[in-house]
Amino acid sequence: MKKYQRQGHKAGPDRQTNLNVAEPGELMKFLIEKMPDKSRNNIKSLLTHRQVLVDGQVVTQYNHPLQVGQEVSINWALVRDEKPARGLRILYEDADIIIIDKPAGLLSIASDKEKERTAYHQLTDYVRLKDPENRIFIVHRLDRETSGVMLFAKNEDIKHSLQDNWKEAVVDRAYIAVVEGPVEKKEGRIKSYLQETKTRLVYSSSSPGDGQEAVTYYKVLEAGAGYSLLEIRLGTGRKNQIRVHMKDIGHSIIGDKKYGAMTNPIGRLGLHAHILAFHHPVSGELMRFETEVPKKFSQLFK
Repeated sequence: MKKYQRQGHKAGPDRQTNLNVAEPGELMKFLIEKMPDKSRNNIKSLLTHRQVLVDGQVVTQYNHPLQVGQEVSINWALVRDEKPARGLRILYEDADIIIIDKPAGLLSIASDKEKERTAYHQLTDYVRLKDPENRIFIVHRLDRETSGVMLFAKNEDIKHSLQDNWKEAVVDRAYIAVVEGPVEKKEGRIKSYLQETKTRLVYSSSSPGDGQEAVTYYKVLEAGAGYSLLEIRLGTGRKNQIRVHMKDIGHSIIGDKKYGAMTNPIGRLGLHAHILAFHHPVSGELMRFETEVPKKFSQLFK
């Protein structure tokens, strides 16, 4: 059996494994031997997506010859610090997905009135800096005024894989909301059937089959002078679901005039996508992303 030395392994989202070559051989065989937990297809994907380097140079050929003393590096996640545009922050990036922290006020995707100032447009420009043929694909959406964690795919197969298996892939998805008034019941479950009017206003019905079933769970984290801070989890993912359900229980989200709010103390909608945890569509690894509660939310409870 050939002998290879493991030189180093960095932990964290930008981790990289470095391996020293102790005997001559071919790259594919080397990688298979050193990563017994990875399938041949996983390793081919690493090569195809330019995540394997030999002495600092990207190599994509399976039969690339290795010489004694060379170093093979695997970039498990190609994380970058640069921002595609003002306010939009990349939390994680690899060959298949991009996770961002979307700011409030930015559309997920183009509307009739706005084509360019969207997360989709900005990320498309960003990935095409490396290769003009690169594309990104919407997996799910956040409302324009909702901030927080959002997932994009880098190819159509990954998009369909995530969307078709969303309930199985997503392990945890939580929001933080500031609502008007003191919520007396500290935990609760809201269920209704949602429909949308021609003017794009979503409303609830209590009649089964009268619209799409929607289920929302909430927990009160803090209560202050006229407001409550809630953690919210979705049993279903319908358009405007959280906003409608908060109105239904008499505690509209602050800044949400469309759904009954009377106040706007922080100059934005008080809704933030806080946690997204899911199984990676290629590796199967459990990925978890958790962002801080916006400071403007917290300041209302000091």
